[in-house]
Amino acid sequence: NRNDQGPPDLDEAFRKLQNNLSDMFGGKKGSGGGSASSGGGFSKGMFGAVVLVLFLGWVVMGVYTIDQQERGVVLRFGKQLPEVILPGLHWNPPLIDSVLKENVTRVRDIRIDSEMLTEDENIVKVVNMTVQYVISDVSSYLLRVKNPDVSLIQATESALRHEVGSAVMNDVLTEGRGALGAQVQQRIQDYMDDYGTGISVTQVNVDETAPPDAVRAAFDDVIKAKEDEVRY
Repeated sequence: NRNDQGPPDLDEAFRKLQNNLSDMFGGKKGSGGGSASSGGGFSKGMFGAVVLVLFLGWVVMGVYTIDQQERGVVLRFGKQLPEVILPGLHWNPPLIDSVLKENVTRVRDIRIDSEMLTEDENIVKVVNMTVQYVISDVSSYLLRVKNPDVSLIQATESALRHEVGSAVMNDVLTEGRGALGAQVQQRIQDYMDDYGTGISVTQVNVDETAPPDAVRAAFDDVIKAKEDEVRY
């Protein structure tokens, strides 16, 4: 009868489980408490070995190298530590610290092609304008702005429109093109400093400026006429 059954013997069940574990890990069967003592001693040794292996693995996981071209920052439980990690071999506790590193010597570049309006209400095409930059502050670059490279592209377009919009078409297309690059570079750098991106703009090259395609032939005729006038 099911109702006549008493509660299960927990001590007996525990002894059976302990004997099974002892057999599994190579313990010798015995009678009574001797078997439990032998199995328990072996289990403690295995447990200590597993803990030691896990600890050594944890230590090895924390070793890392910062290359000569790189600098790093450390986040401890998500909070930035003040020191910048310099090149060399380092150790930080894994799962507690996370290390972010970035190349700070590589010269990067972006390219911009755009059409915009000059001060005298003419449309000018800026073709293959190149902005070269490096990371001057790794902490700001990695942590202060969500996507500093996108911010640089947007700042470049804004600076270019401001400078072209303050000039007349003839200056942008001819002798003023060299000055345009320097002015745009200074304005971009001001934006980057204000945003705190950690980016340093090293060079801005305006490879070509041109009138819109629809009027380019007429503009070329005007330039040719001026050249003929000078030659005559």
